[in-house]
Amino acid sequence: MAVIERARTMTPWRWRDVPLVLMYHTVDVLTDDPHRLAVSPRRFVRQLATLRRLGLRGVGVGHLLAARRAGRSAGLVGITFDDGYAGVVRHALPAMRRFGCTATVFVVADRIGAVNDWDGGELALLDGPDLAALAGAGWEIGAHGARHVPLAGLGDATLRDEVTGSRDRLAALLDAPVDGFCYPYGSMDAAARAAVTAAGYRYACAVDAPRAAIGVAAVPRIYVGERDGALRLTGKRVLYRARLASGGRS
Repeated sequence: MAVIERARTMTPWRWRDVPLVLMYHTVDVLTDDPHRLAVSPRRFVRQLATLRRLGLRGVGVGHLLAARRAGRSAGLVGITFDDGYAGVVRHALPAMRRFGCTATVFVVADRIGAVNDWDGGELALLDGPDLAALAGAGWEIGAHGARHVPLAGLGDATLRDEVTGSRDRLAALLDAPVDGFCYPYGSMDAAARAAVTAAGYRYACAVDAPRAAIGVAAVPRIYVGERDGALRLTGKRVLYRARLASGGRS
C-alpha cells in the first residue's frame, strides 16, 4: 500500500463525510433465528424498494468509497452481508440484480463451503462456485477472518493469520485481490486496526465503532433486520446521522 493510501487509512473521518453502509447477514426464511440474522426474501425486496424510493442504489463498499473519493457517491448506499451464508446467493443475488444493485459479502476463509460453527447454528455457507457467481455479478468478496473469532486481544501470530492469512487464502481461491475486511462480531482494538492497515486492505467494516476510530480502517454500518419496514429503515438512516453529528458511537 502506498504511503498516501496508508495515511488515508489512519485518518479519522469527519462525521459529515461518513458514508451510509447497511449491514445484513443473510436473506432467507429461518424457523429458528435467535440472533436475528435473516431477512425474509419478501421483506428484503421491500427494503430495496424503499432504498429506490429514497433515491439510493446499493453497491459494494469498495465501489462506494472509490465513488466518495471521486466526489460521485451521491445516490449510493453501501450494502454488506457478513459471514457468507448460502442464502445470499439463493435469495439476495436475484433480488439485487432486479434492482440494479451490488454488495460486498464478507466470508470466513476457513469455513467456505461448510456450515457456521459460531452463534450456536449450523447454517450453510457459500462455497467456491457461489463466490464465483457473486463475483461474476459484480459483487465484492471480502475477508471476515479465518475462523470468525473476536480480534480484540489476540496474540500477534493469531491476529496475523486472522487478518493476513485469511486474505491470502481467499485471494488464492478467487484468483483475485481481496481489498476489504470485516471485523468478526465488530470486535477490534488498536492492534486489530493496525494489523488490517499493515496487511494492505483498502478498508475494513466495523459495527459500532468509537467515533475517534471511524475511518477507512473502521467503516461503521447500520444493522438491518426483518423488522425494518420502510418507516424504520428511513428512521434508522436519520438517527444514524444524528448520532454521528452528536459525537456518539455510530
